[in-house]
Amino acid sequence: MEKALLEGVTDIFDRGGKKKAEVDEDTVWSLHARIGELAVGNDFLSRKLKPWTGKCGAR
Repeated sequence: MEKALLEGVTDIFDRGGKKKAEVDEDTVWSLHARIGELAVGNDFLSRKLKPWTGKCGAR
């Protein structure tokens, strides 16, 4: 039993060639663009809210 367990342990952690995840370049590009849009929006809002909060919008 113990020998079978020890032999089977390598199969549990074996990744079989460590295949890379498939990346859809169009999806990555569109997500990066959306992140940029959101960052610009956050910067804009933090500047506009500054007079009311007395803070720069930082946490």
